[in-house]
Amino acid sequence: MQIPADANSPLARIYTNAALLTSSSGYPDDEKERAEYILTFLYANILRTYSSIQTRIDTIFTNGRYNCVSSAVLYMIFCEYAQINTSGVITRDHTFVTAHINEEDIDIETTNRYGFDPGNRREFHDQFGRLTGFAYVPARNYRDRQTISKLELISIILNNRISELENNGRWADAVPLAIDRAALLYGSSLNMPEAGEVNGTHANLFPDPRIDLMDRLFNYGASLLRANREEDCLLWAAAASSVYPDEERWQEFIYTSVNNRIARFLRDRRLTDAKNFLENNKNIINEENYAQLDSVIIDTDLLERANRITGISDGEAVISAVLQARNSGRINTQRTAEILTFAIQKTASALSAAPARDWRAAITFIENSISSYGTNRELEQSLQSYKSNLAADYHNRFAAEWNRRNFDEAERILNEGLAEFPANRQLLSDREIVDRQRGR
Repeated sequence: MQIPADANSPLARIYTNAALLTSSSGYPDDEKERAEYILTFLYANILRTYSSIQTRIDTIFTNGRYNCVSSAVLYMIFCEYAQINTSGVITRDHTFVTAHINEEDIDIETTNRYGFDPGNRREFHDQFGRLTGFAYVPARNYRDRQTISKLELISIILNNRISELENNGRWADAVPLAIDRAALLYGSSLNMPEAGEVNGTHANLFPDPRIDLMDRLFNYGASLLRANREEDCLLWAAAASSVYPDEERWQEFIYTSVNNRIARFLRDRRLTDAKNFLENNKNIINEENYAQLDSVIIDTDLLERANRITGISDGEAVISAVLQARNSGRINTQRTAEILTFAIQKTASALSAAPARDWRAAITFIENSISSYGTNRELEQSLQSYKSNLAADYHNRFAAEWNRRNFDEAERILNEGLAEFPANRQLLSDREIVDRQRGR
């Protein structure tokens, strides 16, 4: 056996203490006595203070602090060195070890120096509960305890470390441990079986390593998303998905990454950058997701163009672009109607803006648009509003001439207005004034 060069490394400390164990003068030949001697040796040389959260083997050699998991794994390591067959035992909230010696199963509560064969040790029962807060679960309570393999017991350490890292926001550091945990529970290969088949044992007690590993991968990816690092997200997806495939989840992650980046481009009014980003990542997005993102971009583009309409040529260009987007399937029928309505209203507003106030041009444009593309409540309301404005314009012109005593011109304007708007109340009221004044 070759001890690592770094004498202070946990592995070197294990080798050194294992050699010290087997070379000690009191090292028993009897296997059962040897199993008890190992526990005594650990408490004499390594284990110092119980700590419910100290699950790491390396930390034991730093400060002697341990909990049920770390002390159980350490005990099993030394039993392996001493050629004693062991397995782990897990209960609802506790872990310990069983040694299999001469057809006898002997429990070892490694969190207590008197924990060898605890059912027959009074001094154990006096101290154990006060020390750890756990109650010993004897072998006859088989429903409350379950035997697990050495690897499954070791995997608990990795799982606890993963949880600790993620609780502290160290998502990247959790990933390699999740990979190690999956490899540990699947043996030497990561050719993962169906969910729930963890080396044929106890999948109900442990998170499925395949699902658990994928969750860690996506948790790290989510941390990149939260930091607005979408480009790094896509690099991460490219690297990790090739080794750990999951088409549905990776596609969802990629879609979210691209969508978030495009959304930020659009918020910053960087439409060209948004278009280029989508096209540059087109090959990694499925057809449905690409269509959704393309629809967002073309929608934004059309709305921005509509907002910039200053005249009839601009309006007609936007309307043409909207229809082209609909015909190519880039926006749906409902959205087509909404943007068309907005573009028509925007154009009419530009035509009737000061100083010209050309209400008739706005009316004509809306009427022609309704004839070509159909109508809706908003367009009808806009049309009526412009007609009301034109009728009011007739009234204002009539009143101005009448007040200047240009009665013939005033009546001509009034007649023109009534010919176009025969039911307008204001113009009908003006007609009554004219008829009264002229004795009709």
